[in-house]
Amino acid sequence: MVTTSTTSLSGLGLTGLSSGLDTSSIVSKLMSIEQAPQTALKTRLSTLSTYRAALQGINSQLASIASAASTASTPGGLNAFTATTDSTTVSASADATANVGSLTFTVGAVAAAQTSVTDAMTSWPDTSSATPSITITTGTGATAKSVPVTAKSANLDDVVAAINGGATGVTATKVAAGTDASGNPQYRLQLRSNSSGTANAFSVAEGGSASGPALPTTTVTTAADASITLYGGTAAQQTVTSSSNTFSNLLTGVGVTVTTTSSTPVTLTIASDPSKAVASAKSLTGSLVSLLSTIATQSAISTSSNTSGGTTSTSTSGSVFTGDSFVRDVNSQLLSAVSAPVNGASLSSIGINLTKTGTITFDQDAFTKAMQSDPAGTMSTFQAVAQRVADAANTISAPYTGTLSTKITSEQGQESQLSSQISDWDARLATIQTQYTNEFNAMEAALSNLSAQSSWLTSQINGLSTSSSKP
Repeated sequence: MVTTSTTSLSGLGLTGLSSGLDTSSIVSKLMSIEQAPQTALKTRLSTLSTYRAALQGINSQLASIASAASTASTPGGLNAFTATTDSTTVSASADATANVGSLTFTVGAVAAAQTSVTDAMTSWPDTSSATPSITITTGTGATAKSVPVTAKSANLDDVVAAINGGATGVTATKVAAGTDASGNPQYRLQLRSNSSGTANAFSVAEGGSASGPALPTTTVTTAADASITLYGGTAAQQTVTSSSNTFSNLLTGVGVTVTTTSSTPVTLTIASDPSKAVASAKSLTGSLVSLLSTIATQSAISTSSNTSGGTTSTSTSGSVFTGDSFVRDVNSQLLSAVSAPVNGASLSSIGINLTKTGTITFDQDAFTKAMQSDPAGTMSTFQAVAQRVADAANTISAPYTGTLSTKITSEQGQESQLSSQISDWDARLATIQTQYTNEFNAMEAALSNLSAQSSWLTSQINGLSTSSSKP
């Protein structure tokens, strides 16, 4: 019985030894053909991802525009006022709730915080306890507030620490006061209220309650309220007081701060300030111009030329939004909101102009002049525009319900499906490659066996020829 020996090429990872073919390259080329559907899916996924990212960029800009437009459109959203006085010792400020007007008054007093000092001492005078208590009472009557504190010792530094760390409303300072008859250093405790005004006047008692012995002190500065007098010399004369030197409730939205008394009347003037409306109009239109410009750029068609061998060829290519009706509709809605007339009047009267190229411009000088000549009418017109822009932007970009938000969600769903399909193709291609590899290995093994059999038959035939030629 004749036997032949074969060698498994697949186990050795060898290719083409029997066939002379580069089977690895053949499998690679076959796989590139098999991968074509997956490659197409990857290209589609890349295109979708680019498109979705561009939509999200627009959506982000729109969200900011919607917020700014909503603020500008609210009642008082563009209100701004300036508050000035004709005195260097009185300053004023105004917020958006103020109203145009003026007021004259005199300053009768400025606010002061109480400052008191104790008698000179070497240590705390209360010797009833090694850890003396002190009670500080702020205010009088029903509003009085007493705060007891306990010092670690009668040492004045410990007393100061207890007062300053006990939320008493008073700050204590140890001040040198010479020496006593025996030459021991003496000190006074300076006690100062943390807040000005008569309501913050204080008293100090020895012991743990306000009813304890009063600590002997000398008042250096008496607690006082600031006061101003309105309509002086008339039947309507009245005095307004404040615990600080700032009067926050004198007029709605206006703060007045005094620094010294004055018998000369001070005139406070509140005027409308158009700067906020101008800034808001400039910012909102600028944001819209930027967004419309972004859409135009991403919708443009570009043309390029190439010259070779004396021949020039021209090619065109689109951008991410080229020919996209959805984005074109978004652009149209915003452009209409910001440029359509208000009550039949063109917006060019307040500096908002529609250009021939389908965008807008903002003329700040024109808007400022309109504010100066008709502030109420100009603000009303601009707020109507802002409301339209806010409505359009919210319709497009509102989370979950906005048309653009919904489309982005849809695009993300398609991306997810494509990613899943691409992943499925990875497994499928791995199986196909294994199949091709096994088939070519089997072919190589079969050719190797045939080659071995051929060699054996040849050797047998040659043996027979030799035997038959012998005498």
